[in-house]
Amino acid sequence: MKPDSEIGRGDTARPVLSVRDLTVQVATGEGGKTVLDHLSFDLQPGETLALAGESGSGKSMTALAIMGLLPRPMARITEGSILLGDQDLVGLNDKRYRDIRARRISMIFQEPMTSLNPLMTVERQLCEVLLEHRMCTRNEAPARALKLLRDLRLTDPEQRMKQYPHELSGGMRQRVMIAIALACEPEILIADEPTTALDVTVQAEILDLIRLMQKEHGTAVLMITHDMGVVAEMADRVIIMREGKPEETAPVEQIFDAPRSAYARQLLAAVPRLGHAPERSVKDSAKKLVEVDDLSVRFNVTGGIFNRTVARLHAVEGVSFEIRAGETLALVGESGSGKSTIGKALLGLVPWDGSVRIDGTQTRGMSRRAMRPVLRDIQMVFQDPGASLDSRMTVGEQVVEPLKVHQLASGSELTDRAEFLFQRVGLSNDMLSRYPHEFSGGQRQRVCIARALSLSPKVIVADESVSALDVSVQAQVLDLLQELQDADGLSYLFISHDMAVVDQVADRVMVLRLGQVMEEGPREAVLHDPRHHYTRRLLSAVPVPDPSRTRALLPPAPDAQSPVLALGESFQRVRLETVAGSHRVATGT
Repeated sequence: MKPDSEIGRGDTARPVLSVRDLTVQVATGEGGKTVLDHLSFDLQPGETLALAGESGSGKSMTALAIMGLLPRPMARITEGSILLGDQDLVGLNDKRYRDIRARRISMIFQEPMTSLNPLMTVERQLCEVLLEHRMCTRNEAPARALKLLRDLRLTDPEQRMKQYPHELSGGMRQRVMIAIALACEPEILIADEPTTALDVTVQAEILDLIRLMQKEHGTAVLMITHDMGVVAEMADRVIIMREGKPEETAPVEQIFDAPRSAYARQLLAAVPRLGHAPERSVKDSAKKLVEVDDLSVRFNVTGGIFNRTVARLHAVEGVSFEIRAGETLALVGESGSGKSTIGKALLGLVPWDGSVRIDGTQTRGMSRRAMRPVLRDIQMVFQDPGASLDSRMTVGEQVVEPLKVHQLASGSELTDRAEFLFQRVGLSNDMLSRYPHEFSGGQRQRVCIARALSLSPKVIVADESVSALDVSVQAQVLDLLQELQDADGLSYLFISHDMAVVDQVADRVMVLRLGQVMEEGPREAVLHDPRHHYTRRLLSAVPVPDPSRTRALLPPAPDAQSPVLALGESFQRVRLETVAGSHRVATGT
């Protein structure tokens, strides 16, 4: 059990929150549908209780019900009670709920950009909360808001106070959300997937901050997540949710050491773990399908009254690599490291300098028309399958659309090809006439993979293709990608910030930071014998699905050269030195 979370704990402690037989229904065309079914639990002072489970299990619906934020009249509580001390929150009007929110219960949402007001500065949003709940006078509010940002370790907090949400990174926005949530020192903090969209290092920093705030204020935390690594790191007790019902409730150690339910065992078995990767081998004699030499991608930064170019963003600088037939090269790094930009450059989606050869064809200077034959050999699968598919077209039409664009098939050939592709990715042919909204997230990603396979490519760029999926669905998609590689000799450029997933799928790993390579080499060497401090920091931030292991607080990141330079300034490139074999590490960084 985690010592910091034992504050105020004890078998005789009075719970700060008691949920009894909570039942929620939503309106559908066929009538009311139960999405939360007689859920009961107690939350003790200073405790972290995790609600874990996959999408649709009722986790977020529980949080919305407790906060009085269910979308009415579409959703409503039909049975049960939510006791905050002696007060039942069910049925409270909006005015009384406003007094409770922030002062007694606060919530951190998954996506801070949709939770923050884009038209208000950070200072104004923090001050608004403090003044609304009478935490201080109007004159005292700015100083108190600044202290909150300092407590949450925001860099240059005075400057952040003046900025708008769109001017902040994802991690900074989430810190601001936490500051707003803790501004009134609530008894309970509900954290709804607070780190899902964040890089592994930023995730570790946010979790460290939540633990620190909990230790200082004795706050009870209701942690909602599908990440079992986060559960192991943060929770005292766990409720495994499935289809609106509690599947298993137990102390965190018991859930991981001896889960009683088959579903909990299935969920834990699907969690990727560092150091549990299968053996993989690619022959050095295999054909080189992708050859990249000295790739650079730069964007002009404009400003001033005449909107002239005043600086240049070096998104990618001097990157070189190759991918052989049947090989998976993984690009890892934080947001802004250049991973996705490299993938887009290979497909000609951004302007670039250097040399890119796809199956021997030099693509530099090619027009979009001339690139068409090349694009038959290299396709892309994006992170968000929902945004990648057209909601107005059936999935069958979208899967064969590349064949029509390249004029490779028509008529009944298209139908035959669509059926074949659906079989390849484990979908039934009767689904071809459905629309994207009729599929789950994992099924939609399978549709995107089927579409990428329609032209029989040799290389697939998988850009965070499993990061938005539940752990069991993620495992299924990764297995599918491996099966396709084994059967067809596909090569992958696998872009990810999840080091455990990379360990499972990669042959070689390239670690990027601010557009440059920090370390590269065979997976085993880079992930299990890292030589660069940045690689070690990435690996130390990975949450381990083992509650007996305590992760040390993540040290601050060392300063690095800014990728934005004024015109005329020269970019200082790193040098790579060979450590052993093909394992290379940047020096002087």
